[in-house]
Amino acid sequence: MLTLSMAGFGAWKASEGFTDHAVIPTKGDVPTLGHGSTHWEDGRPVKITDTITPQRAEILARNLNSHAEKEFAASLPGVKLYQEEFDLYMDFVGQYGIGTWRASSMRRDLLAKSYVQACHDLLKYKYAAGFDCSTPGNKRCWGVWARQLERYSKCMAVQ
Repeated sequence: MLTLSMAGFGAWKASEGFTDHAVIPTKGDVPTLGHGSTHWEDGRPVKITDTITPQRAEILARNLNSHAEKEFAASLPGVKLYQEEFDLYMDFVGQYGIGTWRASSMRRDLLAKSYVQACHDLLKYKYAAGFDCSTPGNKRCWGVWARQLERYSKCMAVQ
């Protein structure tokens, strides 16, 4: 079974950035702190008044990713992935959550062994609070779309 590589974890942290206090990253989102964490290990949601140190943020991110890894791997019985694919789909799970992953067309296509189509499906996830983040020139959530384009490019590179 693959696990999130150090490079994948580092890239995910870089994409998420770091905040020592809870913020709302895009309009309509939930409070996030550290490296994009929306909840604590015990399941409590992050509150807008919460704060965190860089050291605690690292531990929280590792703990949440470790749990998500197991759920992600279990969602793809019999599916073989390259390390790069595992990392980029885990990056997706880190941003959108395991529930979104489980219901995704990417997962359905991977289970059907349609790897290229699963890459194309990444481009369907371009909305934040109902707004199309792929809209040229938008300043509201361009990073959401840019991150999907990067995932898509990495995914297609290993096909």
